[in-house]
Amino acid sequence: MAVSSSSSSSICFNSTRLPSARPISSPPSRLFPVTTICPRSLLPSDSRSLLSSTGSRLRFSALCVRDSKAAEVTERSWENSVLKSETPVLVEFYTSWCGPCRMVTRIIDEIAGDYAGKLNCYVLNADSDSLVAEEYEIKAVPVVLLFKNGEKRESIMGTMPKEFYVAAIERVLNS
Repeated sequence: MAVSSSSSSSICFNSTRLPSARPISSPPSRLFPVTTICPRSLLPSDSRSLLSSTGSRLRFSALCVRDSKAAEVTERSWENSVLKSETPVLVEFYTSWCGPCRMVTRIIDEIAGDYAGKLNCYVLNADSDSLVAEEYEIKAVPVVLLFKNGEKRESIMGTMPKEFYVAAIERVLNS
C-alpha cells in the first residue's frame, strides 16, 4: 500500500479481522496511532486491508482524521507559495519528532481559520526541506516566519501563546 507522508497529520485506525481470518485467543489492542498518512490520500470512509504477521488479512478503517488548515510547503513550492504571494504568509518550520512543534501547529491551525483570506498559513518540515531552513538560518524548531511581499518581516522562535503570534501577524498586516 503506497501512502504519502505528512507529519502535520495524525490518523487513528480501528483494526478488525475479516470473516475469513481465523480467530485469536487474546486480541491485541484494536486502536493504535499512525502518524505517517496524509489525510488527502485516505478519507475517513476508506478501508484498507493488510496481511498480518500470521498471514491473515486485517482490515483498517479510519476512525478520526486531524487535517491541518495550514498547507504543507516544500522547497519546490516555496517560491510560488511564499515569495511570490500577494497575500502575507506565515510559515512554521517544524520536525516530526519535535513535541513543541505539535503545540505550535495547533495554534497555527487556529490562526489559519481566523485569518482565512487575509493570511496564507503553511508548515515546512525542516528535516526534509533543509535547504530552505538553512537559507533562513533555522537552527532550532519550532520557528514561525512571517512574510509580506516576499520579504521576511517577523520571526518567532519557540512555543508562544496564540496572542504572541496574533500580535506579530497584526504588525505585518498593518505594515
